[in-house]
Amino acid sequence: MSETTASRQAVLYCPYCAEEDLFPIEEGGWECRSCRRAFAVRFLGLVSR
Repeated sequence: MSETTASRQAVLYCPYCAEEDLFPIEEGGWECRSCRRAFAVRFLGLVSR
């Protein structure tokens, strides 16, 4: 399930330092070359109201 989908929005900035120097990594996440952190964004599901 780590494949990207064209209908999904790309990550625009790092959640740690807010820089936009992001590059995709093979593990399905993102690498920020400004703060040198790697992270992934994952959909967990819908919240019932």
